[in-house]
Amino acid sequence: MFLAIILCLVWTYQSIMAMSRNWSLSERLTAERKELELLSVENEAAELENEYYRSNEYQELIARKYLDKQLAGEKMVVLPENSVEAKNKHRQVEKPDEVKSDYSNMEKWLNFLFPNY
Repeated sequence: MFLAIILCLVWTYQSIMAMSRNWSLSERLTAERKELELLSVENEAAELENEYYRSNEYQELIARKYLDKQLAGEKMVVLPENSVEAKNKHRQVEKPDEVKSDYSNMEKWLNFLFPNY
C-alpha cells in the first residue's frame, strides 16, 4: 500500500512537470510565431520601401531636391510673401456674444446638476 501511494505521488509529480513543460513550450512557440509574423511584416515593408526608392518618382524627387535638376520645359516661379489681408482673409472672428467660461470642471458640474444654485 505504501509503495502504491509513493508510485501515485511520483506519477502525479511527473505529470505536473510534463504539463508545466508543455505549457512553457507552447508559450515559447506562440511568442516565436508572433515574432516571425512581425519580422515578415517588417520584411514586406522594407521590400515596398526598396521598390519606392527604385521608382522613377522617387529618383525625380531626389534629383529635384538635392541636385537642383528639373524636367525639360519647366520653369521656377518665385511668389511674393502673402500680404496681411491675404493672411487674415479666412481667419475666424470671435463673436462678441460668446462668453468664454473660466469655470472649473467642478463648477460646471454643479451648474449642470443644480442650475438654480
